[in-house]
Amino acid sequence: MSVNDTAEPNRRDFLYIATGTVGAVGVAVAAWPFIDQMNPDAATLALAEIDVDVSQITEGQSITAKWRGKPVFIRQRTAKEVEEAKAVALTALKDPIARNANLPSDAPATDENRAAKSKEAWLVMIGVCTHLGCIPLGESGPYNGWFCPCHGSIYDTAGRIRQGPAPENMAIPLFKFTSDTNIRIG
Repeated sequence: MSVNDTAEPNRRDFLYIATGTVGAVGVAVAAWPFIDQMNPDAATLALAEIDVDVSQITEGQSITAKWRGKPVFIRQRTAKEVEEAKAVALTALKDPIARNANLPSDAPATDENRAAKSKEAWLVMIGVCTHLGCIPLGESGPYNGWFCPCHGSIYDTAGRIRQGPAPENMAIPLFKFTSDTNIRIG
């Protein structure tokens, strides 16, 4: 048989190809449950975005919503709380970064960068202490903001760390007002 001769496929060649194909499909079918289990849980996907009705919150009140398994503090601050937060110099802050997912990552921690855009009385933030993940108490501490009794972290009325071991300001999640009385988080 010379090099230029082309052999026609025979039954043995067909069996090799068919066996390889069935084996590859079998491996894919066996591996699928392991790959699929890496997808997010249905409950997590359902909480990717939540809508919160804030129509019942009056000035000076807060509510806590649950988003992605974490508490989210939603507070309508008083005019006095807003003014006190605005009066704080950036140099007096332990963490000068806003930590607001709605803004660039290097935005300064001014009150305007922590509050809702064009609704400065509203503060929406993930209610988890940045030290060890505890849940701070609202309207507490020397700044009348949030106080974490576990290790003594103290936050002001804009959720910025002022004293204690926490290294960062409480995070602001992606959110927007979809109407005057509804906030979409996520």
